[in-house]
Amino acid sequence: MNITIAGTGYVGLSNAVLFAQNHRVLALDVVPEKVALINQKRSPIADKEIETYLATKKLDLRATTDVAEAYQDADLVFVCTPTNYDVATHHFDTSSVEKVINDVLQLNTKATIVIKSTIPIGFTKSMRLKHDTDRIVFSPEFLREGKALYDNLHPSRIIVGDKSSRGEQVALLLKEGALEKDVAVLLTDFDEAEAVKLFANNYLALRVAYFNELDSYCVDQNLNAKEIIQGVSLDPRIGDYYNNPSFGYGGYCLPKDTKQLVANFEGIPQNIISAIVEANDTRKTFIVDRIASKPIKVVGGYRLIMKLGSDNFRDAAIVDVLERLKAKGLEVVIYEPQIKEEQYSGFKVVNDLSAFKEQCDTILVNRLENDELNDILDKVFTRDLYHRD
Repeated sequence: MNITIAGTGYVGLSNAVLFAQNHRVLALDVVPEKVALINQKRSPIADKEIETYLATKKLDLRATTDVAEAYQDADLVFVCTPTNYDVATHHFDTSSVEKVINDVLQLNTKATIVIKSTIPIGFTKSMRLKHDTDRIVFSPEFLREGKALYDNLHPSRIIVGDKSSRGEQVALLLKEGALEKDVAVLLTDFDEAEAVKLFANNYLALRVAYFNELDSYCVDQNLNAKEIIQGVSLDPRIGDYYNNPSFGYGGYCLPKDTKQLVANFEGIPQNIISAIVEANDTRKTFIVDRIASKPIKVVGGYRLIMKLGSDNFRDAAIVDVLERLKAKGLEVVIYEPQIKEEQYSGFKVVNDLSAFKEQCDTILVNRLENDELNDILDKVFTRDLYHRD
C-alpha cells in the first residue's frame, strides 16, 4: 500500500517506520532539515528504536516537503500534526489537522484519512459532516516521548474510531507491524475513541498529581516519601509504577489534554477533572516556595528535558518552576547541553558543568539521569526518588 504520514514528530515518525516495514511510506513535513535527515536514514528526534530501525532495517520510507507528491497517490494518509491548546479559545488548535484534511480531499479521491493527532471530542464527526465524506477516521495514539516506536512495536491496545471496514483496515495495519501479536483491538464510534484518549491521559495526569501531593505532604512533615509510596504501591490495585514524584507533569500531551477535557466538561458537573489541572499548578507553587524560602541568590536548572530519554523541553515543569523563581527575584542559570545559545527563555545558559556548579547556590533537578552532580549533592534539590520516570 501507499501510506503517507503528515508530520514527523514522535507520533508521525514512529508510525512511518512501523508501516515502512511492509508498505511504501512517504513522510511529509514542512521542515526541510527534518526531511533531509530522514532521507539520510537519521532520526531528527531522540528515540533509540527509531534511530536503530532507520539505520539497520530495510524500510521503504522516504520523506518530502511536496504536498501534492505526498497525497495524490496515497491509499491512506495518517495525520500526525500538532494540536496545541489555545488558552484564548480553551480549545485545541486543530488548524494543522484541518489543513491536511482539506489538502487530501482536494488531491485524492480515494484515500482514507486517519487522524492520529489528539483532537477534541466531536471533531471527527464534525469533519465528516463538513466535507460530506466517510473517509475520515480517528485512531488515538498512546506513545511515550523517546519510546514512541517501542510503544508501537509493543502496543498496549489498538483503538480505532470507526466500526466499518475502514476501521478494520487501520487496526490491521497497526497490528501488522507490531512485534506483539496478542494485542487487544477495539473498534468504537468516533466520539468514543476521542474520549478514550483524553480520559486515559487525564487519569495518568491524576496519578502524577496524586503522588506529587503525597510527596508534598512528606516534604512538609519531614517524612520518608519513598517508604510511604512503596507501602502504598504494594497494593496490587494501585501498583508500583507511574509513582515517582516530580516537579509536575509536563511534556506535549498531559498539559494540553487535561485542559481540553476540562473544556469538554463545560456545563457538566465535575470536581476531579479540573482539580487535576489545579493540582499540577499547586505542586509547582509548593516547589517554588520551598526553594525561595532558602537564603540563596542563584538557582540553577540542571537539564530542561521533560523526561529521561527525551530531547523535548516543551511544557517541562522545571521550566515553569524556574520562571517563577526568576519572577521572585532570584537569579536563574541553566545547564542544558542541547542549547548552544547563551540565553534560553530569558535564562543565562552555562554549559561548562564545573562553572555551572560553582555559580549556583541550589540546583534543581527534575530527573537525575547520571552521577554528574554527585560531588555537590548538598546543593541539589530534587524529588526524583526512583531515578526513573
